[in-house]
Amino acid sequence: MFNHLEMASPDKILSLMGLFRDDPRPEKIDLGIGVYRDLSGHTPILACVREAEQRLLAQQDTKTYVSPVGDERFTQALTSLVFGDHEKLERMSGLQTPGGAGALRLLAGLLAQARPGGRIWVPDPTWTHHHAVFADAGLDVRVYPYLNGVTHAVDVEAMLDTLLRVQPGDVVLLHGCCHNPSGADPTPEQWRAIVDVIVQRGLFPFVDLAYQGFGEGLEQDAAATRLIARHVPEMVIAYSCSKNFGIYRERTGGAFVLGETASKAAAAKSQLAVLARLAYSMPPDHGASVVRIILEDEPLSIAWRVELATMRDKIQKARLTLADAFRKRTGGDRYGFLARHKGMFSLLGTTADDAVRLREDHAVYVVGDGRINLAGLQLGSVDRFVGAVLSQTRQ
Repeated sequence: MFNHLEMASPDKILSLMGLFRDDPRPEKIDLGIGVYRDLSGHTPILACVREAEQRLLAQQDTKTYVSPVGDERFTQALTSLVFGDHEKLERMSGLQTPGGAGALRLLAGLLAQARPGGRIWVPDPTWTHHHAVFADAGLDVRVYPYLNGVTHAVDVEAMLDTLLRVQPGDVVLLHGCCHNPSGADPTPEQWRAIVDVIVQRGLFPFVDLAYQGFGEGLEQDAAATRLIARHVPEMVIAYSCSKNFGIYRERTGGAFVLGETASKAAAAKSQLAVLARLAYSMPPDHGASVVRIILEDEPLSIAWRVELATMRDKIQKARLTLADAFRKRTGGDRYGFLARHKGMFSLLGTTADDAVRLREDHAVYVVGDGRINLAGLQLGSVDRFVGAVLSQTRQ
């Protein structure tokens, strides 16, 4: 049965975890895997999460099955978090998924079912897993230009020029905020231009919203998604609670559908539930229950927002400190984009060979495409990191 199977290629990001763990050098720096680390270098359990878990332990009296759609109250609370008091909520349906990745795959399956072999356009660059997930669902994956490699800003002209030539009905993947891996987001004016083209060409938006609250704030980071929803008849959204609630291993997310009518959205949800039943039967309950408890309890929700702001502020401080350190060492502003970007990640501009040398010669771990995780950078390591990067890029 397995004679013709070959060893799978290792995941370029996850494989760094093992390499870093096995590295005995005490000065090692991990900017690979996308997790938040506090001032001590630890990925903490948020205090609000601990409190919610204690309440859950005290209140929960059964471990019986829920359903393929998961916790409906969780989905309702998450819908309000993403869309606020949006007037089209009656046309919105959703269900709980095993993380944001589960939402991506489930929604990709729904789109492939609705239009077999349909095209989906993803930004260049994008999270590497996007390509694999969409191809696995049977979608035809294409790319549109997104990042200007010189300015490290969104190349909105090239992006719109391509989207203007995309066929009506094609799906367009958009990062709702904190673009992964570049950290470069469109401005509000650019978002309006993007939405105008989507409406003009009759394109189908697919929003990946994995970092709400890590950019500028919960409301600001949801603004683009809400803008799109106000102007299109249909869209889908994949949501992750991993980062903003710090519950990475609990695999907690949501898949949402905006339909032309409430009945069409309900029909789409019913098909998502079938796909969920086929793939994993039903999602894990613990993380969703924790998030629901937090969002439904006002004092706990306020405490979560404070902790989220603390994480966001640390990331921004790391960005400003790193950009300033590069400026002092180089005498120029080549790395000034680091201070302007949002969220966990930025592309440093290093090559795959640079990444190998940084790891082997300096115990610095970055992804091969040059992505660095600012949420994992410790301020005490900034000078050594800058020195290591410059020693390689100047060769």
